[in-house]
Amino acid sequence: MASKPAFHWPVRVYYEDTDAGGVVYHSQYLNFLERARTEWLRAAGFEQDALRADQGVLFVVSRVAIDYLRPARFNDALVVTVDVRENRGARLLLDQQVIRENDDKPLARAEVQVVCVDPERFRPKAVPDLILEKLRDAD
Repeated sequence: MASKPAFHWPVRVYYEDTDAGGVVYHSQYLNFLERARTEWLRAAGFEQDALRADQGVLFVVSRVAIDYLRPARFNDALVVTVDVRENRGARLLLDQQVIRENDDKPLARAEVQVVCVDPERFRPKAVPDLILEKLRDAD
């Protein structure tokens, strides 16, 4: 979609995110990824409730594939990225990473497929051009 650097969002690991050994639970990464996608939309000027009301669309996750590479630990400062790899009609394919702040090596990599849907019928609906244009700028 764009050749700009990926969107970055900071996340701190809290005690509640970890197991007794201080390592982040595998499922918690999904929350980190979701927060970054929400903030990516916000940076483009879209609140999710307003997308439904003003544009008549919702974005829903239809598929996630995660590779866990290294552990994140209690109190780590992380950066979560969002980068659009592909957009086709109603589908956005996103690459996301969780990286420890000031480190290049990813802790986790995810491929997330998000589908734009009509909020009443939950049927796929092409991503409106206005949204695509603003997401290009926010990337």
